[in-house]
Amino acid sequence: MNILSVENLSKTVKDEPLFENVYLGLEEGEKAGIVGRNGTGKSTFLRCLTGAVTPDEGKVSVKKDITVAFLEQSVSYPDGTTLRDFLFQQGGRKLSILSDYQRAIETGDERTYTALMQTIEKEDLWNIEQNYEAMLTELGLTFPPETEMALMSGGEQKKAAIARALALGPDLLLLDESTNHLDIKSIEYLESWIASSPASVIIVTHDRHILNTCCSSIWELDRRHFYRHPGSFSAYLERKEERMRMDEKREERIETILRRELEWLKRGPKARTGKDKGRKDRIEEMLTREKTRREEKPREFTSAERRLGKKILEIENISKGYDGRTLFSGFSFSFTKGMKLGLIGDNGTGKSTLLDILSGRTEPDSGSIERGQNTFFGYYDQLGRSLSTDKTVLEYTEEIGKRIIMGDGEEVSASRFLELFGFPVSLHRTPVALLSGGERRRLYLITRLASNPNFLLFDEPTNDLDIETMERLEEYIVSFPGCAVISSHDRTFLDVTVDMLLVIGGGKITLFPGNYTEWKEAMEEEAAAEKEKPRTKTDTRPQRVRRGLSFKEAKEKDALEEEIGSLESLVKKLEESFADGGTTELGTLAERTLKYNETKAVLEEKTERWLELAEKE
Repeated sequence: MNILSVENLSKTVKDEPLFENVYLGLEEGEKAGIVGRNGTGKSTFLRCLTGAVTPDEGKVSVKKDITVAFLEQSVSYPDGTTLRDFLFQQGGRKLSILSDYQRAIETGDERTYTALMQTIEKEDLWNIEQNYEAMLTELGLTFPPETEMALMSGGEQKKAAIARALALGPDLLLLDESTNHLDIKSIEYLESWIASSPASVIIVTHDRHILNTCCSSIWELDRRHFYRHPGSFSAYLERKEERMRMDEKREERIETILRRELEWLKRGPKARTGKDKGRKDRIEEMLTREKTRREEKPREFTSAERRLGKKILEIENISKGYDGRTLFSGFSFSFTKGMKLGLIGDNGTGKSTLLDILSGRTEPDSGSIERGQNTFFGYYDQLGRSLSTDKTVLEYTEEIGKRIIMGDGEEVSASRFLELFGFPVSLHRTPVALLSGGERRRLYLITRLASNPNFLLFDEPTNDLDIETMERLEEYIVSFPGCAVISSHDRTFLDVTVDMLLVIGGGKITLFPGNYTEWKEAMEEEAAAEKEKPRTKTDTRPQRVRRGLSFKEAKEKDALEEEIGSLESLVKKLEESFADGGTTELGTLAERTLKYNETKAVLEEKTERWLELAEKE
């Protein structure tokens, strides 16, 4: 049964059709991944599904009485928002009930309070806040609820947004580039939730691991149309390859016809009479189609080779810390030509800081860095995430140079350079700020490569890039003759591009000779071996099993029984006061509510301890 249906959906932005005549359905429990080039309208389509954007035509139908959660690409919130406030700003019926309940307490509206509390109890809505707090902890966020969102890093804010969306226990979850700015541990947490949850999910992502592991269908947006592919991402790639072969054969037939028709045009005026106008129109249409097809196929990434010297980069015993906390210390390393290193670690461990130190933007607290005289860095840094500038695409590129030397030695104009890498002339006068997130990242990437570096430093290069661009970047890095250090959360990208890892954590940097999958397997084997390790000699002797309660524990259990009885009586009395208006001896509504919540918490704690003791009897 469909939980969501899309009928004849179309949307045009700035006179450019993004998608048209879309018909799609999402089954209950289905996990659909949306893929397509940057700028084709994937995020706009997702926002049409939520109602945040109104389509030009068509309609979206969602099953009645289901809970929908939407995780947007960028985390936003009003000034002064705390971590607790952020949960309730998500909106939706369930959170509205909890918000109204809190407001009724603050205003002393007992009738509304009583009605809402009954609804909350009936629908078990108390667990939403508990789920939110638990998920924040599991994602590594241990801030107090009163912490302002503005004081948290981008990665921490993204984790809060994930916890907020999942805490609702949604029936339908919509995710827009949800893995951007997350560390691998958090991505694996989200991946596990998607794979194990009964919820229906639609996810726009470039993470091929999630697409292949979690998705049961792939929705491809290509040239304004959606193509639905059942099965995993691997199955989609096989079908796409077959479709591309068919497209190539069709294009070859068109080229053959076009050559023949062009020969006809060259025969002279006598062959081009008025009655052949339709034939000439068809030739013009084929020429336009051929030009469009060639423009839509960007060139492979390339850069002119700049030779490295004998000394490339020497690191000796460096350390760095902030605010009294050591990020890493005692790290030494010597680079040789062709080394490709991946850089991994949790958010906040110092990956970006290390890249800044390698590039010379930041100095270490101790130790030394020696850079070779011929070492020239191409640093794809955090700036690529926003690329804040009022320049046009062409003006921004011309800052690199009016003429740019390509990898094969060809010298081209800045305008031609942009065309070769997927920026048609129609975009050259467009302000950079109006490009999509993926287009800005791609522009930043090609301008870094245009400087012809021999040492690449990449800080999360895959954020916002489409899969096709990522694959071309992978090919470039693999064939790159110089050195590279790549900080990335994309596991597939790391597996393809690097042969060693630098792992940051626990105040140190360790080297692992292999890619991410090999490191992950090694860590799992190490954990399993540690778990199965035989006990020490003193522990191998038969252990005496203690049975029953000690005298002290028995006394504690008896005392707990009395305390639990008193607490249960108080909880019942407070609940009755909510129903009948209460009595002055128990205090105001706000005081009774506070007392009720505190008593319930103590009761749960005492009951849990009593159960522990009871199991030992």
